[in-house]
Amino acid sequence: MKVTALETYLAALGERNMPLVRILTDEGIHGIGECFTVGPDLATVKALEYYAEWLIGRNPLDIEGLWQFMYNGSRFPGGSLINAAISGIEHALWDIKGKYYNAPVYELIGGKCRDKVRVYQGVGGDSPAQTAENAKALVAKYGYTALKMSPHPRSDKLWHDMGLSEWLKGVEARMCAVREAVGDTVDIGLDAHAQVFEPFKALAMCNVLEPYRPLFLEEPLRPENRKAFGYLRSKSPIPIATGESMYTKFEFRDLLANEGADILQPDVTVVGGLWEMKKIAFMAEAEYVMVAPHNPCGPVANAVNMHFALSTQNFIVLEYRPDDAPARRELVDEPIPLVEGYLLPPDRPGLGLDLNLEACSKHQYKAWHRPFLWRIDGSFAYQ
Repeated sequence: MKVTALETYLAALGERNMPLVRILTDEGIHGIGECFTVGPDLATVKALEYYAEWLIGRNPLDIEGLWQFMYNGSRFPGGSLINAAISGIEHALWDIKGKYYNAPVYELIGGKCRDKVRVYQGVGGDSPAQTAENAKALVAKYGYTALKMSPHPRSDKLWHDMGLSEWLKGVEARMCAVREAVGDTVDIGLDAHAQVFEPFKALAMCNVLEPYRPLFLEEPLRPENRKAFGYLRSKSPIPIATGESMYTKFEFRDLLANEGADILQPDVTVVGGLWEMKKIAFMAEAEYVMVAPHNPCGPVANAVNMHFALSTQNFIVLEYRPDDAPARRELVDEPIPLVEGYLLPPDRPGLGLDLNLEACSKHQYKAWHRPFLWRIDGSFAYQ
């Protein structure tokens, strides 16, 4: 079997674009994948098209060899753009392999450790009370046993301009309101979005949050300094999670070597793909570290993550965005089913779903940038 073509789609959903890839073969089998929106999304498409020249004529079943070919063949491997493109291609290769062997992908990467995959959704609100009400509504609608939210209080000030006591009081008020609203049967993850730069301040937040038993505190520091994560984890009374801004096993190796996290959060659409994320999970397992993939992505990424989670012993929970919204629902023929807060594996071979090409083409690309803390006029914008 040989790769004959690589197609790209850039579907705009809300404020972001979704780079999708479809690989065709001479035996009529095709596979699909999803790349992360790393920012210059048109550049991601160009990278996919560039790799197409490398892949056409090669055997798509040689996934490890093709990954090494793309990664090591790049002049400066390891950046987000390169890894996003490789990740989407790699998903499509696994989809082809599953269809070729008439098996779901999870059967090809170890088989099942569990029969369903626990997921959580992010919840927001301008006040503690509103966040609490939104959390209750999500649990009632989807049956979630876990949620995630920002711990930061809403304010017209930057975190760094707030007094420590004022900030910590706001952090505690949000967490307390949501815990009281959903009770003790729902886990609550917290995402600081790497907006706390000082380890002592992050540690103070951990101490305030401890009585409310959070599942984890995500990105309490900027991701560049692995040693700082090691210090924080050694002092924190609650689990520390990070990893969405890291690529490949090599960067996660540094984090593990510094004992910087209780929970790793690689993103399968940018870390290097499904098999690379499995390798990271193997490394983490030897250190008694769990994996909770970062996944604010689309229905194809949901499917890839489901196969990872089904076959990975130290998986704990998956970030998830529901596929029942009209635009998202249009992109695939049949999204992975969600029942009472859990994804259920389909019985179709490969990833278990396919792209709706007409819908993918209909949602045209829109330029975007990630909102920042300061507007161009110098005023403050909360994120």
